[in-house]
Amino acid sequence: MSLAERRRLLERVHELTVSHAAEWVDAAIGIKGLDRNSPLVGEEWISGPYPVATGTAALSASLAALEAGRSPLDGVSFGAAPGGRTAVKVLPAGVYDKLLLSGFSAEVWLEPGVDADTARRQAGLAQLDPARTNGVGVVLGAGNITSIAPLDTLYELIAHNRVVALKLNPITDPLLPVLSKVLEPLIEVGAVRLLTGGADVGAYLVRHELVDHVHMTGSALTHDAIVWGPGEEGVRRKAAGEPVLDKQITSELGGVSPTIVLPGRWSRADIEFQAEHVATQRLHNGGYNCIAAQVVVLSSRWAQRDEFLEALRSAVDRAPARAAYYPGSAARVESATQTYPDAQRLGPEGGRVLVTDPDDRKPLLQTEYFAPVLGVIDVDADGAEFAIRAIEVANDQFVGTLGINIIAHPATISEFGERFDSMLEGLRYGTIAVNAWTGVGYLTANATWGAFPGHTLDDVQSGIGVVHNALLIDSPERTVVRGPFRPSPRSLMHGEFAISPKPPWFVDNRTAATTGRLLTGFAGAPAWSKLPAIFASALRG
Repeated sequence: MSLAERRRLLERVHELTVSHAAEWVDAAIGIKGLDRNSPLVGEEWISGPYPVATGTAALSASLAALEAGRSPLDGVSFGAAPGGRTAVKVLPAGVYDKLLLSGFSAEVWLEPGVDADTARRQAGLAQLDPARTNGVGVVLGAGNITSIAPLDTLYELIAHNRVVALKLNPITDPLLPVLSKVLEPLIEVGAVRLLTGGADVGAYLVRHELVDHVHMTGSALTHDAIVWGPGEEGVRRKAAGEPVLDKQITSELGGVSPTIVLPGRWSRADIEFQAEHVATQRLHNGGYNCIAAQVVVLSSRWAQRDEFLEALRSAVDRAPARAAYYPGSAARVESATQTYPDAQRLGPEGGRVLVTDPDDRKPLLQTEYFAPVLGVIDVDADGAEFAIRAIEVANDQFVGTLGINIIAHPATISEFGERFDSMLEGLRYGTIAVNAWTGVGYLTANATWGAFPGHTLDDVQSGIGVVHNALLIDSPERTVVRGPFRPSPRSLMHGEFAISPKPPWFVDNRTAATTGRLLTGFAGAPAWSKLPAIFASALRG
């Protein structure tokens, strides 16, 4: 198919995503046991149809540029990043972003040595030679966030020029009817096939002789079972370097994500807002996120450490009740409490766990609980020394490299000066969020999403390769997201040029469902006339 034909397929998927968005969200509500009248339904709008609508629009724009003989990066701003790196400014991507995500920004830092001219020339990936097929790819879908499977499928199709057999995770099988409608244009031309089934179906697919490539989202244990085989034989094969998989595999595997809080002088309102922010980083989607913050790193010398910890405890405790829908959640929570018997049980029926500065940190930093378990550890340092030591802990003691959050008062960032970005350079993570949650990077269509580069099959950590990346950038290293330290109007009162109120992805946002629905409709057909309703809903959140 020509680039124009491919673009029209994407445009049709974009339209169908929005027209079937309510059906999509209804299916997700059933899967996750949500009250249809709960503001938490906003999570299903914002992490379901919304990123697929924005992602298909962004990919369509990249194909349109290539169709016209231009680079997808023509017209995109570039900047400099530490270590002589080139930064591609991917958010805001236009005036609507500047208004709807005021104060938020994102850059893709390229690998060292890649300059802007090279980046422009190489952007487009497989669509630079669209007649060259890369065969059949299998995508093993995730069971938690409902946009992951379709977004991964689109990336295989466009970035790699592979047709896709998408096997849904059994948890998300109720999405099959609506995804069949959304992806119908791709299904009709034979570019996508949707499949369901258990591990036996997945094993059959990944070993099929007609399959050229596998992409999966899940755990490192599942990855290793696919690559090396299950059980003791798999362990033996891994040790001997004898994979059973005879084709390439890319993956997004999660890990234990840190949130580093740099000490500073905060107001009471700052403490409460950032405590809610961290609670959201852990409890969004019930805690069943590959990018959920699991451990908060604090300075034991921070004068407001205890005040912040008490606010965090309160925010976790009072977050809205929800069903523990993801299989094995109760067992993982129980495992955490057995490992840490002094942990606090918070929230409805004590279903949330808070572990505070345990003597043995290793299980907390090396076990992805994938459940509402949050830990806090202390580093005995202050100022720049704390930042250096916290980075060392994050790089060397945590399992995984998918994402990390940094929370810092603007005055603290100013005091660091250029050292602050150098600090970011030292972090080996695929997405770094400063005063934002790394989930914003997931939602940014033009940003890259994946582990820090360099992992191998026998030490896979958070995976190999990236997805999303709608600008089809070659040689990305990481995405860096930044957000406002305070919500509006306090942000404006303190000199931050941001009008964003409490973000709709916060778990205690009271109008998240309405805002999420309006944002999805806007993504389908952006118009100035739709902005007042979005702003009105967001401000009431």
